[in-house]
Amino acid sequence: MPSFSHFFDILAETKGVFLKAMLLTLELTAVSIILGIVIGLVFALLKISRVKILQLISDVYVYLVRGTPLIVQIFILYFGISGIFLLPDFWAASLALALHNGAYISEILRGAIQSVDRGQLEAGRSLGMTKSLTLRSIILPQAFRRALPPLGNQFIISLKDSSLAAFISMNELFNVATTLGSNNFDEMTYLLIVAVYYLLLVALLTLVVNRAERKLAISDR
Repeated sequence: MPSFSHFFDILAETKGVFLKAMLLTLELTAVSIILGIVIGLVFALLKISRVKILQLISDVYVYLVRGTPLIVQIFILYFGISGIFLLPDFWAASLALALHNGAYISEILRGAIQSVDRGQLEAGRSLGMTKSLTLRSIILPQAFRRALPPLGNQFIISLKDSSLAAFISMNELFNVATTLGSNNFDEMTYLLIVAVYYLLLVALLTLVVNRAERKLAISDR
């Protein structure tokens, strides 16, 4: 184990390279979360539709994504699609993370949508609103409020899962830590440093989600 003085010396010396890697990690996480929410919502709506083939498509997607490791999905997108057209490592990792998140988010949103009293849909229709307008204006806002706590957990998982982008040589936090550690024969120090950065990012994301929950709770009163 490194001494405290050695740890803090290396932490100060490498702050520039780690801050750059942290920004890349945040970009990767943000893009994958935004795309994952869109994908998840689409497949959640397919799942709750009354069309059997659409339900089957959603089931197959969720099964395939949840049944295979994320690193395999990243490699398939990066190496597989690159055989057809060049896909930058950032977008290969972002799309893989988005598709992975989408499967879990779809189940979270499906449960949240179905937990809203169906009478509210019927009330909206009785007021002359179309089904899609009722869904957008009444059902989905309530569903997102109910889904926010589990979504927050999924966002944190996505942040930590972004470390797998290191395996396609992206210079995010984990890759920078392992590269510097091996170059300086001091792996433990750099792993402890990158753990600190991840803890800071998780704390920041948790703070954002908690503030959003409180704001939405106030708006419901």
